[in-house]
Amino acid sequence: MQIASQFALVLPGFLLYYMSMDMRDVIISITGVQNDANGERDSAELVTAGKYGFENGECRFTYEESELTGLQGTRTTFTINPMGVVLRREGSLNSEMVFQQGRKNYFLYETPFGSATMGVDTRRIDTSLGEHGGSLELDYNIDFNHTPMGRNKFRINVKENKHG
Repeated sequence: MQIASQFALVLPGFLLYYMSMDMRDVIISITGVQNDANGERDSAELVTAGKYGFENGECRFTYEESELTGLQGTRTTFTINPMGVVLRREGSLNSEMVFQQGRKNYFLYETPFGSATMGVDTRRIDTSLGEHGGSLELDYNIDFNHTPMGRNKFRINVKENKHG
């Protein structure tokens, strides 16, 4: 099944505008390692169904969060282009994180309990995403109101779901 989507996104320093993009059924695998400021390490893995589109060197994939992630009722969307990566969450939790290698960006993290300013300092972005999927790796430091919270590394694989 394919769907088309269209939206505009304004970020500090650049505007992303997407005309209709065909979205295909995919399987998204996310492996994450989080190291907190005290050196404690936590890892998690998620495999879920989602949608993926690629056009003119830009791609987008989206999936619905579940009870397993603690973000049930939230849609997560990654948008990747030569300027960087945007991770947008909408629903029970709202945030928009901008990853640009070698740059620090701030964002508002909104939950049902309140909101806070957070910073993301991107150490590395590596992607092989193309027309039929691929992988994305993010390595970044995160802070909460300018207090270091830790370092996160994520590897995301996107594969077409031929049976979807």
